[in-house]
Amino acid sequence: MTKSVRLGIIGLGAQGSMYAKFIGDGLVPNMVVTAIADIDPARADFAAAEFPDAKFFVDYLELLDSGAVDAIVTCVPHFLHPQMGIDALSRDIHALVEKPAGVYTKQVAELNAFAQTKPSLSFGIMFNQRNNPLYIRLKEIVDNGEIGNVLRSNWIITNWWRPQGYYDQSAWRATWGGEGGGVLVNQAPHQLDLWQWICGVPQSVYSKVAYGFRRNIAVEDEVTALADFGNGVTGVFVTATHDLIGTDRFEILGDQGKIVVENSKTATVSRLKRPERELSESMDMSDVMKLFMGELDTAELYNQETVEFESPWGAQHAGVLENFAANILDGTPLLAPGSDGIKGVRLANAIHLSSWTGKEVSLDFDENEFLVELNTRIRSEGTFAERA
Repeated sequence: MTKSVRLGIIGLGAQGSMYAKFIGDGLVPNMVVTAIADIDPARADFAAAEFPDAKFFVDYLELLDSGAVDAIVTCVPHFLHPQMGIDALSRDIHALVEKPAGVYTKQVAELNAFAQTKPSLSFGIMFNQRNNPLYIRLKEIVDNGEIGNVLRSNWIITNWWRPQGYYDQSAWRATWGGEGGGVLVNQAPHQLDLWQWICGVPQSVYSKVAYGFRRNIAVEDEVTALADFGNGVTGVFVTATHDLIGTDRFEILGDQGKIVVENSKTATVSRLKRPERELSESMDMSDVMKLFMGELDTAELYNQETVEFESPWGAQHAGVLENFAANILDGTPLLAPGSDGIKGVRLANAIHLSSWTGKEVSLDFDENEFLVELNTRIRSEGTFAERA
C-alpha cells in the first residue's frame, strides 16, 4: 500500500487553494495533490503556476474517471456536496466532503445511504473544529461526567460580521436556490455540530429567525433557537452576521459544575465538590447571607480550572486531511465520519422549518415538508432550479 494518498481537489476557490497549499507545504505528510477540477477554465493557469504536478480538469467527472486520484475533497457550493460524494464513492474513490454535508436532509440521507454500501471506502466530513484541542478536551470532560448531567447549554456566536459587499460579490451567495440559506448553512455549521457533539442531539426546536433583517438578502442573518433535549434539559443558540462587535460565548451547565468558553479559545471549568442538590440541602439561611455578602469561601463549594491550547492556523484543517488519509491507509478512526454531517443539517433544517411554520419542530420532522418549503422560496427567487 502506498504511503501517501493521491488527492483530487474539486473547486479551486479560497478553500480548495488553502488545502492544496497546506499539502504542498508538507502539513499533510501522507497526502499529495495529483488533480484539480474547477468549472472556471481561467483557474487552469493559476493551478499550473501554483500546483504544477497536479492535472487540471474543467469537469469533475473527468477527474474522477482519470485514474489520477485515490480520494477527493469537495470545495464547492453546499448543494453539490452530496452528489459529488456519491459520484466519487460509486467509482471506488474515497470522499471527504466540506461542511455542511448538504442543504437539506433528504439529499444528505441519500449520500449516507450510498456510503453504507461502500464500507471499504473512507467517507469523512471537514469538521475541523472536532480537531480543535479545546473542544476535544471539553467533550472528554462532559463525557466523563466531570460536571455531572448537562442541564442547560447556550451558545451566542455572532462574531462573523459580514458587510453588504460580502453578499453582493456573487449571484448565488445568500440565496435559497444558490446557497440554500444564510448564517445557518454558511457560518454556523461548525457550532451546530460541536453543540450536538458535546451536549447531545436535541429532540425538538422552536425558533425565531429574521430573513434579510439587517442586510439586503433573502436568507437568514439573525437566529434565536430554543432546543429541547428531553428530561427538562434545554439549550439556546443565537447567531447573526450583523453584529460588528460580536460575541462568542458557549456555556454548559451541569448538576455538578459548569463550563464557560470565551471566543472559542479559553474555557473556565468549574467542578462542584458535591452535586448542587446536596449543597442546596446542606446550607441554611446563614450560608445564603454569607453568599450574598461575598463572605462564603467558594473554594469549599467548587474548584476552577482554565483550559487553553495553542492551535496554529491551519493545523485543524490539515489534521483532518491527515486523519482522513490515515483512515484510508491504515484504518485510523476518523475524527469526523461523513455520516455525522446529517446531524447539523437536520438541526439547521428544523430551525428553518420552525420559523416558517411558527411551531416547535421535532428533529424527526418530515423531510419532504422541509423540501416543499425550501422550493417555495427558490421558486419565488426565480433564478435557480428547484430541488428534488
